[in-house]
Parts: sequence; structure tokens; C-alpha cells
Amino acid sequence: MPESPIAPSPVPVSRHVGVVVLPGFSLLAQACATEPLFVANRLEGRSLYRLSTFAVDERPVASASGQALMPQAVAGEPDQALDMLLVCAPGPLAGSVPVGLLDWLRRLAAARVVLGGIGGGTELLARAGVLDGYRATLPWPRFSTFARDYPRVRLSQQLFEIDRDRLTCGGGTAAMDMMMTLIGSQHGGELAERISEHFVLERIRMGDEPQQVPLRTRLGHAPQSLVDAVALMESNIEEPLTTHELSEHLGISRRQLERLFKKHLQAVPSRYYLNLRLQQARRLLRESDRPAGEIALQTGFSSAAHFSTAYRNHFGITPREERLG
Repeated sequence: MPESPIAPSPVPVSRHVGVVVLPGFSLLAQACATEPLFVANRLEGRSLYRLSTFAVDERPVASASGQALMPQAVAGEPDQALDMLLVCAPGPLAGSVPVGLLDWLRRLAAARVVLGGIGGGTELLARAGVLDGYRATLPWPRFSTFARDYPRVRLSQQLFEIDRDRLTCGGGTAAMDMMMTLIGSQHGGELAERISEHFVLERIRMGDEPQQVPLRTRLGHAPQSLVDAVALMESNIEEPLTTHELSEHLGISRRQLERLFKKHLQAVPSRYYLNLRLQQARRLLRESDRPAGEIALQTGFSSAAHFSTAYRNHFGITPREERLG
């Protein structure tokens, strides 16, 4: 294996690429990762990549949308001669991960097989310990939890990362951009462009593009003062600012600020701010095991009781019921 997965081969080779899928995986992300390889073969008229699908057992694997994928082989039984393995999993990971799968990933890493994480697959690689010291990314709603759980991984907020023999992306269509970039590095940019044209894409997005839709894009043609106000809210979740403090920071009157929110967001500033904090709390409840009291403080509530009441009024269930569900 070359040291880097993006290094071109001196002679034509057919790389064996495995894809291991876990229940609840994104069918879109899996297709975005594998279809460019298939199209590369067809456009070149030869087998640049051989694909194999793996699962933890021989049964069909249900995707998040309920559609099933039939694996061709069982992960690690016996070890397959692979050049690359892509792990496609939901995020957060659903249930426990078989120890045998983690051991297989470690063996492949020791054999210098290129490993890739698609969506929640990044978390699986991190759990196996094969991302320590590497730059890696994953879907942006998982950033804070991942950073806390895997401090040895150099977390990136980019669309995708290719760091030596590790590839990771934010899932979804980012997998396609990552794989086309990989193909371009291995077989030339012209082939990558032809693949992009085949999928009727305007361009191949670069890895250093941010994942989350920029605030300015989300708010369309709203005035800059409103964009700045929402940005201030998003960066002050733990210690919320009052509407008066927001207007002072922005250099406009409180009444002006309230008119902007009502016109463009159909809400008063305080209600919009509360929604932001509660949405963050909901993500933490669903994706972490932190105590509800800790989450209450992290999202700007003075007490667990106040948090529980606000949460129930907004979502119709208590934080405890959210976790149990």
C-alpha cells in the first residue's frame, strides 16, 4: 500500500474497496461513496476499483429509510485482501458495536489498509482507536460530543478530510465530493471532472469548504444587523444575552431589533433565542449521556426545573421522556 491513499500508482492497478454498513446507515451516503467508483470503471473501460459490501453477519442490513442492502461477506471472517475499507454507519451509533468489528478495523489499520468514515462511520473508527492523531470530520451536529469523547482525534469542521491513510466526511453528498477528489488524485483530475459531469454536478466541492450552511445563506437577504444578532445568539448559548444587551452590541434600538425579527423570522428575539437553546439541548439529550442538569446549565437555564418546564412547553415532553423515547 502507498503511504497516502491519494498517491497515484506507477502502474495500472485495480484497487479492492470494501464498504461495511451498519443498521441505520444512510443509503444516500453509501451510494455517494460507491457510485463514483463504479462510474470511474465504466468511463475508463477497465476495473480501476473492485467493490465488496460487508456487514457484521450474513443478514440484509436495513438503512435509515428502511431499504435493505444484502452484504457479500461478513466483516473480518476471514480477513479480506483490501486496499481500502469505508465504514458507513448512522450517527450517533445505534446500540453496541461488535468487538469483532473493532478488532477487524485495528488489524486493517496495522496492515496499512486505507480506512474511511462515512457519516457515523467516523465515530466507529474513533472508537476502534484508529483515528488518534489524524484530522477527521463527521456530520456537524455531532461535533461537540465527538470532540469530548475522542480528544486524541484532530476534529475538523470541513466537508471532508483526507489525512494520509484516513478519509472522513460529513456524510450525505459530501461522500461523493470526497471520493471524486480521491479518484482525481489517483487517476487524474480529468477523470474526476468526467465523473462530476456524469452526475450533472456543477463542480467538485473542495474538502476545506465548511459543512454547516452559512448563516448569511440561511437568512437570505435579511439585513446584516439581523444576521449579526443571530450569530451573537448562536455563540452565546450557555450565557444568553438579554434583548437589551443584543441591541446594545448591535448599536440599534430594542424596538428596531424586535421589528427585524418579526419581519424576517416571524418571532420576537427572546422566543427565537429560546428555540435555539432548546434545539441545542435536544441534540445533547439525544446524542450524549450527559446529565440533564448539566445540559440545562450548558444551554443557559438556571435550574433543571426551569429547563424541564421550558422543554415540555416547547416540545410537549420532558427531557427525561426525550431520553426514554
